[in-house]
Amino acid sequence: MSEDLETRRGIVTRLDDGRQRLEFRRSWPDPVDDVWAALTEPDRMARWIGTYDGERAVGGTGTFTMTHEEQPTGEPMRIVACDPPRRLVVEWVQEDTDAWRVDLDLTTEGDRTVLRFVQVFGAEADVTDFAMGWHWYLEKFGAEVAGTPVPGEWEAFLAQVGPAYGRD
Repeated sequence: MSEDLETRRGIVTRLDDGRQRLEFRRSWPDPVDDVWAALTEPDRMARWIGTYDGERAVGGTGTFTMTHEEQPTGEPMRIVACDPPRRLVVEWVQEDTDAWRVDLDLTTEGDRTVLRFVQVFGAEADVTDFAMGWHWYLEKFGAEVAGTPVPGEWEAFLAQVGPAYGRD
């Protein structure tokens, strides 16, 4: 899988019902179990996205806090599906928007573990800002998996990738 900015951007497609589907794909030469651990183990999650305080089982609920935000706020989250080390689906409520559902699937392609990240938004949502935000978090996730330097702070990252998303 190519690692240039164009292929690392999120791809948005329209579903038949008008909703917008955002998808990212990332891959690493690391085993699927290690990528899964970076995705789900509390100490590793905290380094790239945040914390989850609650029941860690299908149907379990808790509070998810994206600790790398300017103003971290805990939001209620529910684990919709969990099939280690291949699939995790979570859903949480955001203020002023519909409930968010994020599907994370890991597959093996050749000697690489591939992450497919999918989120579906309403027909009228401005998905670009969400895509840039998830892009940043996925770069942080990739650094956690690979043990490489994390991307810079949000403003520096935005200056680098914003133009590719049509944001200057």
